[in-house]
Amino acid sequence: MKRTGCARAAAATLWLAAACVHAAPFTPASDSEVVERLPVASDPALRTVESLRRQLASRPEDARLRLEIGERYFALAMAQGDPRYVGYAISTIAPLEKTAGGNARFWLVRGQLQQYGHDFEAALASLRRASEIDPQAVEPVAWRAAIHMVQARYPQAAAECDRLQAIAPALFAQGCSSYLRASTGQLAAGYDELAKAVAGAKDMPPELLVWLQTRLAEMAVRLQRWDAAERHYRAALAAGVTDQFLLGSYADFLLRRERPREALQLLNGWERSDILLLRLALAARVAHDPRAAQWRDQLRDRFQAASRRGDRLHEQEAARWALELENDPAKALAYARSNYRTQKEPRDAEVLLRAALAAKQPQEAQPALDWLKSSGYEDPVLQQLAAKLR
Repeated sequence: MKRTGCARAAAATLWLAAACVHAAPFTPASDSEVVERLPVASDPALRTVESLRRQLASRPEDARLRLEIGERYFALAMAQGDPRYVGYAISTIAPLEKTAGGNARFWLVRGQLQQYGHDFEAALASLRRASEIDPQAVEPVAWRAAIHMVQARYPQAAAECDRLQAIAPALFAQGCSSYLRASTGQLAAGYDELAKAVAGAKDMPPELLVWLQTRLAEMAVRLQRWDAAERHYRAALAAGVTDQFLLGSYADFLLRRERPREALQLLNGWERSDILLLRLALAARVAHDPRAAQWRDQLRDRFQAASRRGDRLHEQEAARWALELENDPAKALAYARSNYRTQKEPRDAEVLLRAALAAKQPQEAQPALDWLKSSGYEDPVLQQLAAKLR
């Protein structure tokens, strides 16, 4: 089951965030249920999925077709941040669960969808099953490495990166190991080795290029190499791949560099994604754009609705909203503390540190402070926050 560079890059996109969840995915009751009319005419990817669904109506027993539809819906969710697509994917592959015991592709897709919902242990079990069936498959290993990184399980992530050395293209495996090094006390070395490998690569799949350049940009920011970070972000954007995590990361960079109007232009039309709507609201506030209040209120409505549903999958963004837009440190700390129990990426630690500092409850930041010390993670911003808290 060795797959194309595009598929490998899709697996790697989990590294760009702590899973792409903004609301609980809705799962239709059956293949025939109409949930919403999506803008199929304007989106080639959606047109393809719509065509495949019409085929499925006449071939409901076609397992291969069901998995292809599930994969395509998942790719749409990853690119656009719309959790409805995950619900459609779950519904599509559900009939295969009793008969797909030996199908590695089923377990891969199932694991991807489980991690989207932050059911990380179940996702790891599904992905291990995929590797047992097909030991040469790259994607299950890459996803396991990514999940371990999200949860700050660095020795387990290192073991998965080592497995990639034997089965994945060299540049993909290099990305895994370099990102791990950069997260565990070897930032400059990790950046330099990956930048050199990317500079010497030819004919790179665009999805892989986006992932690598975005990660290099984030490393360069931590090294305060601002011009290099800008070059990496622009190289990623030039690949022409729709990727909300690239947009969110670059928007954060623009905000940090006090360029809010560029952030507004970058994210124009992306209100449907909670991750990007948050950045729009933050940029609009700084730029004194009249839409700031409207976007802040939209976020409030979404987060309140999620709370009523018991949906806790978007708490990092909710914490930033409460802290930076609502000026409510206590609420921000509650969100950040709950979020950190599940996700322990650097951005999760940062929002917990900021919220604890603002709420004048430094003891609540201890889990993030412990992680920062034990991991050796290098970031001047986090180190300054830690110094204030201590």
